[in-house]
Amino acid sequence: MKLYFADAFTNEPFKGNPAAVCFLDDEMGEEEMQKIAKEIGFSETAFVKKMDEANTYSIRYFTPKKEIPLCGHATLASAKILFGLSDIMEILFITLENIVLDIKKESGAIVMGFPVYNTTPITVPPAMLDALGLKEAISTSYSQKNKIIIIEISDAATLAALKPDFNALISSYNGINGVLVTAPSNTPDFDFHYRYFWPWAGTNEDPVTGGVQSFLTKYWSQKLNKTRLKAFQSSERTGFMTTELKDDKVLIYGNAVIVLEGELKV
Repeated sequence: MKLYFADAFTNEPFKGNPAAVCFLDDEMGEEEMQKIAKEIGFSETAFVKKMDEANTYSIRYFTPKKEIPLCGHATLASAKILFGLSDIMEILFITLENIVLDIKKESGAIVMGFPVYNTTPITVPPAMLDALGLKEAISTSYSQKNKIIIIEISDAATLAALKPDFNALISSYNGINGVLVTAPSNTPDFDFHYRYFWPWAGTNEDPVTGGVQSFLTKYWSQKLNKTRLKAFQSSERTGFMTTELKDDKVLIYGNAVIVLEGELKV
């Protein structure tokens, strides 16, 4: 089986978020896909299979712990590889939930059309703030569709310096996939910064997360009164992207670097 590693939401190798992409010739069971994702150990491994329609592929995403319905950086990595294999300009990915992701190559960037989801206010227990190393939050909300808590704080430097206690974080809340902490940018280069911690469902921290823009772009768009935004993920590897609210979609502009091509013996 063809296997690629690609670093997404970056222009440099070994930055951004590494994703593994496996191309299937035949159907594969969930148990085997889960074993492969655990063996590779990246935050996500994508499994891509050609469908009958032109330039259309099914795509499924597995963390080392479980399958998830949507992933931005693994979609970007998969598109980068497919665009490099031919001269096509547009790809359709069909997810497990039958969401159609329209991916285009445009002016040196890859543009992904993702759905937009709402958030609602939520009360976060003090134990969660303590586990994150936070003394206070400006606001706390929840994306029901993604099962992700959003915590806004006032300072991007504080965000970058966070060193969560992940055992305490897991114990502070049940039934969620992760916690996203975000702050307004402290430089004119970006509009907001964020980090995503998800020991419940994946790895401790996702280096650069595209799928959260399905709710995070709308969140910051309403606060900043802008429809086009520049986002920076202040993880150790760092990463960046531009997003845009357009009708019922969020457009995510990014790029990726392929760092490995090989065959997986299964």
